[in-house]
Amino acid sequence: MTILDEGKPAHAAAARRLQSEAIIWLTTVTPSGQPQSTPVWFLWQDGEFLIYGAKSGPKNQSIESNPHVSLHLEGNARGGANVIFEGDARIDPDGPRADAVPDYVGKYREFIDSHGWTPQGFSDDYPHVIRVTSTRARIW
Repeated sequence: MTILDEGKPAHAAAARRLQSEAIIWLTTVTPSGQPQSTPVWFLWQDGEFLIYGAKSGPKNQSIESNPHVSLHLEGNARGGANVIFEGDARIDPDGPRADAVPDYVGKYREFIDSHGWTPQGFSDDYPHVIRVTSTRARIW
């Protein structure tokens, strides 16, 4: 189930952006209570975000400590085109490696190449599968 109502023009525009934009900002809360925002690559599928976390990244510990997160796309630099999601994140130890998700590799192949990775190398460096189920969308 998705929380987007594509019958509403702003929601339909947000759905298109979720397919085309490469970066979304993920905000987690560290175990000490500090919010931490990080730009991440993502795949939006069936009302859920698929994100890969670094081997040594702090996101896993933050999510395990407090699963409530938010995500947002860049606005239009004039206070509009805001797309913000609130949701619950979880680390999925049985989730697929990035190199086993053709849509993810297709979306980020140019980025992967530009960093000198192969899809397998990226998957080795970013092995943690993070899934975020959105519970609320704020779009304006």
